[in-house]
Amino acid sequence: MGNTSSMSARDRIASILDDNSFVEIGAQVRARATDFNLAKESAPSDGVITGYGVVNGNLVYIYSQDASVMNGSIGEMHAKKIASIYDMALNMGAPVIGLIDCAGIRLQEATDALSGFGSIYKKMSDASGVVPQITAIYGQCGGGLAVLAELSDFVFMDEENGSLFVNSPNAIDGNYKAKLDTSSAKFMAEAGMIDYYGDEELIANGIRQVVSVLPANNGSEAIAESTDDLNRTCPDLLAEIADPALALADISDDGTLIEAKPFFAKDMVTAFIKIDGVTVGAVANRTVSYDEDGEIAEKFEPVLTPDGARKAAHFVKFCNAFGIAVLSLTSVKGYDSSLEAEKSIAKAVAELTYAFASADVPKVNVITGQAFGSSYVAMNSKSIGADLTYAWPDASIGMMDASEAVKIIYADELAGSEDVTAFIAEKTDEYAALQSSVASAAARGYVDTIINPCDTRKYIAAAFEMLFTKSGAVSAKKHGTV
Repeated sequence: MGNTSSMSARDRIASILDDNSFVEIGAQVRARATDFNLAKESAPSDGVITGYGVVNGNLVYIYSQDASVMNGSIGEMHAKKIASIYDMALNMGAPVIGLIDCAGIRLQEATDALSGFGSIYKKMSDASGVVPQITAIYGQCGGGLAVLAELSDFVFMDEENGSLFVNSPNAIDGNYKAKLDTSSAKFMAEAGMIDYYGDEELIANGIRQVVSVLPANNGSEAIAESTDDLNRTCPDLLAEIADPALALADISDDGTLIEAKPFFAKDMVTAFIKIDGVTVGAVANRTVSYDEDGEIAEKFEPVLTPDGARKAAHFVKFCNAFGIAVLSLTSVKGYDSSLEAEKSIAKAVAELTYAFASADVPKVNVITGQAFGSSYVAMNSKSIGADLTYAWPDASIGMMDASEAVKIIYADELAGSEDVTAFIAEKTDEYAALQSSVASAAARGYVDTIINPCDTRKYIAAAFEMLFTKSGAVSAKKHGTV
């Protein structure tokens, strides 16, 4: 059944679009099926309202399932209406917003409904990487409909009434809803299945914000007028960098920050910011997160985790598909060494490495802390294709922590040393100067410029301005396999 929200399918459309901008298409469509007395059913618009409008003046196409009509179930004509909206969006190069409140596939229409459902999958697959796709779940979104939601780029979910699942909580062995509601917004957000959750007002405002920072399609650019000073310094950046969500907001025009999947893999921040009015995708390693009161909420090791790597890889792929430049703030010293992580860390980091290496958009890396080993290499290093690499003066770049390297290199000497502590200290300083200092990396060309933290915004802005006309090299291959 649909949810019990007071907002109708039309109300939801109105809450998202600019006032009086919605134009409905296909209002007179009705189901063609007559089996099981369907002809007697009153099914206005066959349970889905479709049309177009504008968000902050930007054209969008939208559909909203109506749970008051046959529980919003998907039949043949219902699916055709959604597919038609996709055809128009692809022809015009505009985003698609889908508002889900659906009991699933209409059983009375069987294979016709199933075929229609498959046509939506096909249209969404065709649209992937061509126009942005945003889905909001207001009621039930189960079974194959959950796959539909995950075919989109960004997913919002009503915290109170939304329900997302392939298998319902009660159908999972050893589980029941009261024990663990695996279909809840909180569970799905922490699992990385959805981006944001809250009430319907938050969803409407969130969708408008996301649309405002994204290009309309893969051939356009997301540019808005900015009054923020490009030469503005960020004196608090060094103190903020442990939680890069704060640092990125400081760097961004007027504090603009829209974080993607903020409840999932919190050790990795993925977000959209604005630099001189241009949308930039940012990826950053996090060691601390703060609550609303400014108190430390969670701490994280400066390592790559499987979930963090996949989260970043997916985000970079999205940015590359839509021509959005990528900024990385790197502070990582290795990999998660847990038993569970070992099952997938190599594959996850391979995906991250491939995402950065294959992206042909402008790429800038700022090394803010420790940058050790192949985990650093995977984080948009110059060796895998970063166009420009900056580093803060106190950053460290190398194979590993200098003191750990000394213990390996001088293992024999340490065994015979009378003052082990002094010996390690001396050799650590020597190794750091030769192999893991910023100056050493810059001397070898791995760092383009050493910058003060407070000047980071200025250098990033200048870099992306210079790289604005970058054109990707033509590749002979069809696509990679990572």
